[in-house]
Amino acid sequence: DVQLQASGGGLVQAGGSLRLSCAASGFTFDDYNIGWFRQAPGKEREGVSFISTTDHSTYYADSVNGRFTISSDNSKKTMYLQMNNLKPEDTAVYYCAAGYGSSWYDGWRAMDYWGKGTLVTVSS
Repeated sequence: DVQLQASGGGLVQAGGSLRLSCAASGFTFDDYNIGWFRQAPGKEREGVSFISTTDHSTYYADSVNGRFTISSDNSKKTMYLQMNNLKPEDTAVYYCAAGYGSSWYDGWRAMDYWGKGTLVTVSS
């Protein structure tokens, strides 16, 4: 069975940091583009960051660029999202996802596999 297990969320004060992890299993991790997405209450799911397996390019939403860093350890089939200088507007449920042949510009609907999400709450 395909599984994506996200962890690392929690409550943090503005300006703080968190590191999210996502362990994958049940599919060939190296063949899939991977990314992090988030959904705040009452808002649509949005892309946060993305790695293309084709050329290892990374992509970031403008709102997190310079504060968040996506990475992966393919030997562990795990992706990470280092989040620094967190802001209250970063509060959301964060999801990891994998998509075969998807691109950052296709958006979250192009991703094939999803984790259950981990809640990040940033207090002011």
